[in-house]
Amino acid sequence: MVSHLAFLKNMKIKLRTQNQYVRCGLAEFLGTLILILFGCGSVAQMELSGFAKAQFLSVNMAFGFAVTAGAYVCAGVSGAHLNPAVSLAMFILKKLSWRLLLTYCLAQFLGAFIGAALVFSLYYDALHVYSSGNWTVYGPQATAGIFASYPSEHLSVINGFTDQVIATAALLICILAILDEANNAAPRGLQPFLIGIVVLLVGLAMGFNCGYPINPARDLAPRFFTAIAGWGSEVFSAGGHWWWVPVIGPLVGGVLGVVIYEVFIEFHHPPANQKQESEEPTEGTHRPHYELVQSSA
Repeated sequence: MVSHLAFLKNMKIKLRTQNQYVRCGLAEFLGTLILILFGCGSVAQMELSGFAKAQFLSVNMAFGFAVTAGAYVCAGVSGAHLNPAVSLAMFILKKLSWRLLLTYCLAQFLGAFIGAALVFSLYYDALHVYSSGNWTVYGPQATAGIFASYPSEHLSVINGFTDQVIATAALLICILAILDEANNAAPRGLQPFLIGIVVLLVGLAMGFNCGYPINPARDLAPRFFTAIAGWGSEVFSAGGHWWWVPVIGPLVGGVLGVVIYEVFIEFHHPPANQKQESEEPTEGTHRPHYELVQSSA
């Protein structure tokens, strides 16, 4: 027992790092891996069971809670971005340097890639039984959609791009509100849970067109994995070369979400010295009042 504890202590000393880039990179890598493992795992369970073991609602819930789980894993170290669109938004807000931005995006991409590989390993036999070992992008036994998004038949590239911009902008607006200490910010320990709820909400409201990827790393890294694992280059050419839409769309949407929140909310917060004044509203003004109301029948 003593030797075991000594071994763990020595490993901690040897592996421990104070380098901010390494610490944040490792945290984002593991958090994003957890997101993909649970999220794409839920899609695999639904598709490979013929919707017998899961439904679209359960996939929405899984992705929401996957974000929550991944965020709790790394929030105290890196802030749990788990998404290059979020990292880009933090860079625009000058809460992240460009070096850290590159570190975060690389770590998120690698985490999503390994997460997809783990889902593939987890469901390898089921994939073979379902498709007889024929990895396809479209068709009755298509399995590429387990790992990355593909447009529905009705969806054009332009409408798909619009879908991703709107969905990601809405996501960022809600995330910024949850984190905004000058607004009605959520308690720190509840922030990952509430952000997961927002992701669930996005899926419930905006998942019909293309499955709401809203995350370049979540979509592009598993797509690269499927190209290597046997699905081939069709994963990039399918849907009229759809692959760039869930990459560029969320980045544009993230920037748009920041601009909207800043213009409509952040710019109008009172200066810090005004917050210390009397809570009594001045004449002719109305101050919004928030309280928990408990009623009994």
